[in-house]
Amino acid sequence: MSDPSEHGDPAGATSARSLPGAGLVKGLAVTLKTMTSRSTTQQYPDVAPDLPPRSRGVIALSEENCTVCMLCARECPDWCIYIDSHKEEVAVPGAARPRQRNVLDKFDIDFSLCMYCGICIEVCPFDALYWSPEFEYAEYDIKDLLHDKDHLGQWMATVPPPPAHDPNGEPAKEETAAARKASAPRPAPSSVRSEPGADPGPAS
Repeated sequence: MSDPSEHGDPAGATSARSLPGAGLVKGLAVTLKTMTSRSTTQQYPDVAPDLPPRSRGVIALSEENCTVCMLCARECPDWCIYIDSHKEEVAVPGAARPRQRNVLDKFDIDFSLCMYCGICIEVCPFDALYWSPEFEYAEYDIKDLLHDKDHLGQWMATVPPPPAHDPNGEPAKEETAAARKASAPRPAPSSVRSEPGADPGPAS
């Protein structure tokens, strides 16, 4: 029979495991500790819950930022975003012809299909979609979970401000580009070139 110390077992570990009812005693100790601690009950809905800062409640729409690029609708894995638009001509002073711009007519999100993956918010290049911590939008009819752009725009008031930048984190790309541009050496002023065939003048 081998010595338990040869296998690296601490002193008394083998004997403690061999005691009958040791696991039961440990379980009862956890139960007694929980029974004596005071429980905390949140009185919802009378008291609003403390949500994490990056809670995914509902998707809010900033209509003035939307350019109808359709990236969010194309990248949505559930195809729950429905967008419709038309083009309008905008007269630009000094331009030879008027320009065209997209006007958003319809922007609906079916939250009965949405799986809250956040892909639409990440791919939006113009910051038109945001996460809102608002989660109390349950309906009795599943058809009422289809929200239009007016309803999505109302949730913009509940979008929290962006968190402060971590001083120990990686700087933003704009800050890095500005610092690189400021530290770049400026080119020396070029000398005046003489016309071809002109007399360069006496050499010094």
